Amino acid sequence: MSEPQITLHGTRLSGHTHRVLLMLSMLELPYKLADAPNDVRRTPEFLRLNPLGQVPVLQDGALVLADSNAILVYLAKRYAPGSHWLPEEPVAASQVQRWLSIAAGEVKHGPALARAIAVWRDEGDTVRATAIAGRLFRFMEAHLAGRSWLATEQPTIADISCHPYVAHSPEGGISLEPYPAIRTWLSRVEGLPKFQPMPRSPIPPATRRAG
Repeated sequence: MSEPQITLHGTRLSGHTHRVLLMLSMLELPYKLADAPNDVRRTPEFLRLNPLGQVPVLQDGALVLADSNAILVYLAKRYAPGSHWLPEEPVAASQVQRWLSIAAGEVKHGPALARAIAVWRDEGDTVRATAIAGRLFRFMEAHLAGRSWLATEQPTIADISCHPYVAHSPEGGISLEPYPAIRTWLSRVEGLPKFQPMPRSPIPPATRRAG
């Protein structure tokens, strides 16, 4: 059997990496995961792939592509053109883009940062990250009331992008209990065929409520 054409450089506990792993699984694409912890990301070999030293990085044949959301767009366009994952209709496409921006903004600086501070002792302001998560989750809760998916009436790469860090918010001490619509949406994503969960990190003893 030949080696997979796609290689993904990243780590299984990275929500950014997991976005791509989810999409590869959803599209049933064979791939090889090349583990890239912090020490690997500082090597000249990795920095040739991504001078910013960040994961994930996708290699698909001769293509080298960094940034998780950019990779999601590429995979949807390359391997599922015209599908529900990334619609062509202008309004639907713009709604997907809005949620990709939220994933790179509020999700990254809210629940993702809170998790990184709690689990890996990354630098950052826990109070500010928790406040951002609270505003985001109140917005998402209202948005998801009466609808199944974030951007359209079907799952898109917006749902794939936002899922990992929202689902793992408790690892950053942020409870999802006040948000039933969000929890229902998470379960809906997790019920998709070929869904693969991201491994759980140790949950800090004190759990804060996003507010």
